[in-house]
Amino acid sequence: MPESNKSSSASWLTYPPIRNPLIAGIFALLAYISEYAGAINNDVSMWVYLVAVILGGYLWAKEGVEEVAQEHQFGIPVLMIGATIGAIYLNMWDEAAALVILYGVAEGIEEYTFSRTRSAIRSLLDLAPKQARVIRDGKEQLIPAEEMNVGDEFIVLPGESVPTDGVILKGETSLDESLVTGESIPINKNVGDKVFPATTNGQATITVKATSTFADNTLSRIINLVENAQQQKGRAQAWMERFGRRYSPAILLISIVMVLLPLFIQVDTAYWIDKAVILLVTAAPCALVISLPITMASGISGSAKRGILIKGGAHLEHLGMIKIIAMDKTGTLTHGKPNVTDVIALQGSENEVISLASGLERYSSHPLAQAVVNYAQENQISIASAHDTEAIFGSGVKGSIDTETWYLGNPKLFLETGIEPGEHETTINNYQSEGKTVVILGNARMITGIIAIRDTIRENAIEVIERLHSLGIRTVMLTGDNQQTAQRIAKELGIDDIRAGLKPEDKVTAVQELMVDGPTLMVGDGVNDAPALAIATCGMAMGAAGSDAAIEAADIALMADDLSKIEEAMKIGQKARYVSKQNIIFSIFVLAILIPAGVGGFITIAVAVLVHEASELLAVANGLRASVVSGHSATKKRNLTIT
Repeated sequence: MPESNKSSSASWLTYPPIRNPLIAGIFALLAYISEYAGAINNDVSMWVYLVAVILGGYLWAKEGVEEVAQEHQFGIPVLMIGATIGAIYLNMWDEAAALVILYGVAEGIEEYTFSRTRSAIRSLLDLAPKQARVIRDGKEQLIPAEEMNVGDEFIVLPGESVPTDGVILKGETSLDESLVTGESIPINKNVGDKVFPATTNGQATITVKATSTFADNTLSRIINLVENAQQQKGRAQAWMERFGRRYSPAILLISIVMVLLPLFIQVDTAYWIDKAVILLVTAAPCALVISLPITMASGISGSAKRGILIKGGAHLEHLGMIKIIAMDKTGTLTHGKPNVTDVIALQGSENEVISLASGLERYSSHPLAQAVVNYAQENQISIASAHDTEAIFGSGVKGSIDTETWYLGNPKLFLETGIEPGEHETTINNYQSEGKTVVILGNARMITGIIAIRDTIRENAIEVIERLHSLGIRTVMLTGDNQQTAQRIAKELGIDDIRAGLKPEDKVTAVQELMVDGPTLMVGDGVNDAPALAIATCGMAMGAAGSDAAIEAADIALMADDLSKIEEAMKIGQKARYVSKQNIIFSIFVLAILIPAGVGGFITIAVAVLVHEASELLAVANGLRASVVSGHSATKKRNLTIT
């Protein structure tokens, strides 16, 4: 397919690769009608046809010649150039004009559609405001958004759009983030929350501190990522392009042999040139070569508008093959914001247990740690001063408080230090059987406290798991929780299989084991689960909006914390794979019918060109369907807790 440098942003009627062949078609049609009516003779019509050939074929012929000269590749345009020259040699001027015009129009429409599909996401930038209400020197100023600096404070009025990334300093409101995250329901925002460009403010004025410039905001990064992704070719697409680079020269060589054949044996020269011309036309693999690129570009662009960033054609291909989805529990199947439900003091008081535990966890970002610290703050319990705190990977934390070393972590941590839960094992098992996560506080001598924590299952988790099953997907939960807790949650959600008691490195092994049974998608937070995301057939990070680390860590980034986006991504992948197969089978079928029909003399060159270009446009139109899938992002909200 020729790649024009001309912009495709204007109307298709003013787009030169389409406009020029259409004008040429008018000239050719007038010449044909006039000659048929006897108004002009053959000599005049020949010159009109020549003008039509030059006007209609100049752009694609020029690009075909440049491709040979610069890249040393004989593409489809070279086949069409050869066919045109052959038709003119046979004095078939009307056939030559029809070939040039129909091929030119088809290529122009294909190129225009392809370019529009690949750049459609860039139109989102137009939705970001061009001006911002910035506060400088204590005064509100209206300045171009491009002139904003990191650290600027700006005001967003109700109904206005946010110009760039920022953090709310003042005010509470709701924001429509559908353009960035694909989330259709407005999100409530308070002081300290992040806001994204091109999101629409709801009912109240907010003051925001800019955290990025206009040129480097979330929307710009999304657009650049999608455009780069559309350049990345999947295995099937790369194979198809290699096939085209070998197939086209082979057809050209066969046609040349057919033209030269009369020089060596006594056969009709015109007959063999006619056969060579029609072979060049019928055997050109236009529909076959364009079938995958247009499908991949459409799928990637369409998914980006839904808040699903697919970072290349290979990953879109993989989505269509996935048989198993492995999901991290905390932050993926659950909200990742657990709460303390029970505190048992085995030594001292409950407040002392929470004081020591929150001191150890004070500076940790782990959701369980935050639950303990939040509990202390909400109940106005003083947080102990801990020093030399150290995370014990996958198990807990240790630190010094008042010259003594304290440990806080899962039961396995204390077993490894040689401290048995003893008589408290029943209590621990009871909490775990209720789906709660148990953390234990103790020192080198004894266990002094037990804290039970539970998380909240995402509102639409059960429905999404059911729909994934309906797509033929096997679901697996990976978690660091114990087997009892994991089984309780899996039963609640309808998960097919669980891998419990896993440390981060164990998740890699679990994913590798699952991949033996089939292509596996790993869904996690994109940072803690990065090794598992990288090893899986395809890695997907949830809630990546505003997080460069999450976007970089995964093959696919879901901008919203919405499980239904997993289902949408799967449907897009399956649809793209299905459409690609349709196009490939259709294209091969057309070639299988057209080549023998043309070479066998059952159809003329004009009919062959018409069928050939029509099949190419049908492949393009079918490829655009890859981005059209039904979704369930607006699922009914339900608050579920693990009890």
